[in-house]
This record gives sequence, structure tokens and C-alpha cells, in this order.
Amino acid sequence: MSSWNEVLKELNDSHRTDALDFVRRKYIKKLSNKTGRNVIAYYSGFLQRPDQLNTSIGDDDKNGLMAAIHKLDRTKGLDLILHTPGGDMTATESIVDYLHRMFNGNIDCYIPQLAMSGGTMIACACREIIMGKQSCIGPIDPQFRGIPAHGVIAEFEEALLAVKTDPASIPIWQVVVGKYHPTFIGECKNAISMAEDMVSKWLQLYMFADIEQSAEREQKAQAIVKTLNNHSDTKTHSRHINIDEAKAMGLKIRNLEDKQDLQDLVLTIHHAFMHTFANSTAIKIIENQLGNTVVTYGASSK
Repeated sequence: MSSWNEVLKELNDSHRTDALDFVRRKYIKKLSNKTGRNVIAYYSGFLQRPDQLNTSIGDDDKNGLMAAIHKLDRTKGLDLILHTPGGDMTATESIVDYLHRMFNGNIDCYIPQLAMSGGTMIACACREIIMGKQSCIGPIDPQFRGIPAHGVIAEFEEALLAVKTDPASIPIWQVVVGKYHPTFIGECKNAISMAEDMVSKWLQLYMFADIEQSAEREQKAQAIVKTLNNHSDTKTHSRHINIDEAKAMGLKIRNLEDKQDLQDLVLTIHHAFMHTFANSTAIKIIENQLGNTVVTYGASSK
């Protein structure tokens, strides 16, 4: 089983009142049994509920992860199944730090569909990323309330050049630049630098830990970070980077399709989560193979 319709049929045929939960947990358990590793699914309902707050990565997610890690045999490592639009960068940093303290760097990341922005950053902090033909990561360029930090700096630099070239344009550019707080440009530059430093460090510590030469580790990490954090090339923060592009930039990627039974389990779990979000008010779920689950609910759409 792995298709959307097959999972839907199992849900409809079960006649259980807890069918959505039962099916998800059953296949997470099967995946853990197959790999011999811990499994935590970290899922957002951002596709089904784009109007809801709290679908993105935030500090409260650590409470869900703490509950999911409780009573796990951490020596088995962690397979993290990730589906998220990203979110707060400092919360992302804290989550990565916590996960590695718990699992001592033994973390692999599965991306069945989308792990954007902060999700990409988390994936880059793992030993390897397992992606399918349908999977995508995204740029890591920081955003402030939906405004790209790179875009703000580019607009400010354009204003400086225009004013030098044509002083008569000062009133026009005063209106444009005046919408930003005086310290905002500096904050944007700091955020860009922070994103680069964080991901570069994680790549060197975890994904490229097997490379003996530190200079080579740093070179590979910096090349990847420059690509992921280059707004002029990616054009938009929502740019979808597919598996071939992720491999080309140097990330350590494994094909989900290499093992059919593994692919079936991961995609079945993914579809089970999608059905849960479509048929409940859940907007975020963190769940492990033992059935430990923390759910964030949104307002009813009905």
C-alpha cells in the first residue's frame, strides 16, 4: 500500500472511530520495525489549512518532540519524517540542538513531499536526506513577516545607487525605504549571516562528518549554503528544489525509490497524515512509533 486512494479505502473500511489515528500509527510502527530505528513524524497541515496560525516551526514544537522522544531507546538513532513549510529560525536552531543531544548525531531525514525553509535547515542537520521523485526542499533565505531579507537589502542598495545617480529621485526612494524600521537592514543582514553559519556548521558536523579533511568539509558546506541562501538565483522563498537539484548542489541524498517496501511505508504514512489533516481540525502532529502523539488543533473550518 502507498497510494492516496488505497489509504483512503483502508480508512473507510476500518469502521473504527479512531481510524485516522489507528492507520497512521500502524504504519509508523511498521516502518520502525523494518528499519530497527526510532521514527518520529513531524507533520504540519499547512497545505490543507493555509489560513491557520501555528502550522510553521515554533518553540512549542519542542514540547511535542520531548513527548515523542520520551521512553525511546535513543541508541537506535532516529528517522525523522518531515513535512513542514518552515518557520522561526531560532526555534529551528533550538530543535536541531535538542535532537542531536538526544540522538548523538544519529539522525536521518525522510522528506515524502515538502520540507521548506526551516525544514530544509533541519534536513541539512541530518546524516542524509531520503527523497523521492515528488520530494522538494527549499531556499533557506530568512523572512521577516513574509518579507525576504535578501529582497530588503537589494531594495536598499538599489535606492542608494539611484539616489547617487539621480538626486531628484530622493523623495521617491524616501517613501520606499521609509517603510522599514531604522535597524531593519541590519537585522536582515544578521539573519542572512545566521542562516548561513547555522547550516554550514550542521553540514560539517553531521552530513559530512565522514570527510576527514576539515577544509574539504567546510568547502562542501559553504558551496551548498551559498546555493540555498542565494535569493538572486532562487528568486522566491517558496522555490521548490527537487531531488536532482539537491544532489547537484552536493547534499547527501538517498533515493526513496531504491527500496520499494520502504517507499511504500513512508508514502503510506504520508498519505495517512494528509487524510488526517483533511478530515480533522489538527494542524500539526508530532508522533512516534510507540503511539506517543502531540496534536495542535486549529479553528474549525466549518
